[in-house]
Amino acid sequence: MKTTKYLILSLLACICFSFTMEAQRGARIGYIDMEYILESVPEYQEATTQLEGKVQKWKKDIEKMSKEIDQMKLDLANEKVLLTKELIEEREEEIKILEDEMLTYQQNRFGPNGDLDIQRRQLVQPIQDQVFNIVQEIAENQKYDFIFDKSADIVMLFAAKRNDISDQVLRQINRAAKREEAANKREKKEIEKREELSVEEEKAVTEREEAVEDKKNEREKMLEERQKQRDSLRAVKKAEFEAKRQRLLEERKQRQDSILKARNGGGGAPPEGEEGDGGK
Repeated sequence: MKTTKYLILSLLACICFSFTMEAQRGARIGYIDMEYILESVPEYQEATTQLEGKVQKWKKDIEKMSKEIDQMKLDLANEKVLLTKELIEEREEEIKILEDEMLTYQQNRFGPNGDLDIQRRQLVQPIQDQVFNIVQEIAENQKYDFIFDKSADIVMLFAAKRNDISDQVLRQINRAAKREEAANKREKKEIEKREELSVEEEKAVTEREEAVEDKKNEREKMLEERQKQRDSLRAVKKAEFEAKRQRLLEERKQRQDSILKARNGGGGAPPEGEEGDGGK
């Protein structure tokens, strides 16, 4: 009996000690910005552009329907005095049918659970699921107590940048994309090696890579400028050559015309270099 009491007291003491330590440590809170993450994922941006193209087409369809209905109403107003009551009712019924079709089309495209709503959810859902899984992993590995979404309806009056883990989430999303795109074992091995770096180490490596890429782009730009200069000089020389060639052709044609004219003229002496008929 004493042993049982001792175990219970020991257990209660451990629990109280854990709560005390947790209170002293304080809750670790982080947050993400889902809008920032979505805007940074190329696949999402490409799909959004395609969806926007569909939206513009749907709007044009509705505008076309509306103009057709307005024209029918105008025609009916202008012709009403010439129509019988039955024809007027028939035309009004036709207009009503087209108006209902237009409203149905609007609801199917832009209403709740319409095509736009459904396709937006389909577009966002895979990335949201991926973000959710990554956030769970980060929270467990880095001992976060709470992680919020800054772009949701939660009111955040202040959020220190050091608590923003959006870039960590993006980093893992990009890693997953690169793993899928890796064409061979060497590329996969390089990706895995890169994943072992800390955020600070990867940032330093990225900065070095960007510096190398900037130098490469600068060199390519310089080579391109030189090539343009060479092409420009070549074009000038070609134009000069063509002009000279054309001038020579024109001079040769003039000499030939002069020779023919002299021969056809009869009594004139032949040009220099040409022998008369008597010399043969």
